[in-house]
Amino acid sequence: MTVDTARFATRAVHAARGRETAAPRATPIYLTAGFEFDDFDHAADHFGTGTGFGYTRTGNPTVHAAERQLAALESGADAVLVASGQAAVVTALLTVAGAGDHIVTSTHIYEGTRGLFLDNLARLDIETTFIDDIADPEAWRAAIRPNTRALFAESIANARNDVLDVAAISAVADEAAIPLIVDNTLATPFLLRPIEHGAAIVVHSASKFLAGHGSVLGGVIVDDGRFDAERAGHNAPHLVLPGRGGLPSVAARHGGRARIAYARESVAPRFGASPSPLNAFLIGQGAETLGLRVERQSRNALAIAQWLEAQEAVESVDYVGLPSHPDHDTAVRYLEGGFGSIFTFTLRGGLDAARQFVEQVRVFTHMTHIGDVRSLVLHPGTTSHAQRTEEERELLGVRPGTLRLSIGIEDIEDLISDLARVLDATREAVA
Repeated sequence: MTVDTARFATRAVHAARGRETAAPRATPIYLTAGFEFDDFDHAADHFGTGTGFGYTRTGNPTVHAAERQLAALESGADAVLVASGQAAVVTALLTVAGAGDHIVTSTHIYEGTRGLFLDNLARLDIETTFIDDIADPEAWRAAIRPNTRALFAESIANARNDVLDVAAISAVADEAAIPLIVDNTLATPFLLRPIEHGAAIVVHSASKFLAGHGSVLGGVIVDDGRFDAERAGHNAPHLVLPGRGGLPSVAARHGGRARIAYARESVAPRFGASPSPLNAFLIGQGAETLGLRVERQSRNALAIAQWLEAQEAVESVDYVGLPSHPDHDTAVRYLEGGFGSIFTFTLRGGLDAARQFVEQVRVFTHMTHIGDVRSLVLHPGTTSHAQRTEEERELLGVRPGTLRLSIGIEDIEDLISDLARVLDATREAVA
């Protein structure tokens, strides 16, 4: 039967089908739930080996294009794109840990990740130890147990802005034959590529800098491709033991890429973390201009931090690009092309001053997001860190007058003009 001989409903469903070949300059968006098999054997082979495309939850050409791109930017061997940054963290952790296992992390991590450790992973019988001093390799080493399966840290902590000594902490993880997982969202691969310094796995909220325009949710896990079954297999039995139904082990089938293969085949699709192809396209398109955006954002952020530091209404500025920051020397060692664009500052006048500030900005947008082309402001003490105790917030440098800025790509003169106007108004209001 042809389209010409088919009836109306059949034409409506099938007339658009075709297998034309073309060479589009932009990545095509494969908005489809699944893919047609060539024949009986093709379908059987796909389900037996996992190669090719069968169903978008387990693989899609648009998604794979973004994965190749992001793996290359992070100097990784392979990547798995997922539906959000939180999904990336969950997928990475469940790739390496299970019931009865243990993870070591920092007290300074993003609040959403901290809640994941304390609540959700704890219910799965995955225990977490939190350390205070991320700069001390001995603190990490002392927290490792026989059942520890990973160290987890942020390259630049949200919101305290500590900078991780990636090489030193990677060495600690390597001694124990476990991976160091680094959330590199704030630094971005333009400024820092943790895998080049020994990290095994990198995760991102791709919703932030990678996509860059505040229009999409996504996350990514990037792996170094250096899983050593002989050395680390005792810490990852799920990767080295045969699979169900006599299937060879993940390590036997994928070698050094066993971790990322397990994330792609077992964790992400089974936990429903697979991304939309449209979101994958937007993330890939955004990543094309990552360097241009982050370079300008970092330049703007440094200028604003320097300007704020000189203002009488400002008590302190917590930005790693300033020599006054305790981790400035570490930042100089690791960050290339700038110091990032996320930082906090504290107003004299406390909570009242902070309230006046966020309610009067015009160029800055008051919202919970970072890494946008637009400049953003948030009061962490009453939003992202509201569940912390006052003592914990103080430890993180989150005080009543503390505000977090995410600097965008606007003209620096307009940004400083907005800040100057608001600081003047705030000073008058709380006087």
